[in-house]
Amino acid sequence: MAIREDRKGKTAGGPRLQYAALPFRRESGLEVMLVSSRETRRWVIPKGWPMKGLKPHAAAAREALEEAGLEGKVGKQAIGSYTYGKRMPDGSVVSCRVEVYPLEVAKQRKAWPEKGERTTRWFSAEEAAGAVEESELGELIRDFVTERAAVGEKA
Repeated sequence: MAIREDRKGKTAGGPRLQYAALPFRRESGLEVMLVSSRETRRWVIPKGWPMKGLKPHAAAAREALEEAGLEGKVGKQAIGSYTYGKRMPDGSVVSCRVEVYPLEVAKQRKAWPEKGERTTRWFSAEEAAGAVEESELGELIRDFVTERAAVGEKA
């Protein structure tokens, strides 16, 4: 059963919904790009609210472009989800469930909308899993790498 949400990710009675990209590349093993959050400067993955007219995977790819200047091939199926508490402008905290879509990065632009507001960095998959604050996201990163290795891709 599909979850119905509005443009700001509000769902009926549950956590708010967001879409995220898990940017990765294959250099010396599989690497994951993390971006700093604007407020707390924590390491996170690019994510945001649903966007009218865009499917979830396309919204995730758009967030990666806006937050980190990334372009590449986004998977159409979510690889998992995690929950976290998002601090809102009024100081309140709302529960969010984030559906995560893999994004195999082809390139990073020289300029993008939030370049001056965030830091980007490539991590080994294990370093990325340890750098994020949300334990569910860390596990999702570890599982992604394990699954890639199991199907014979370089991990």
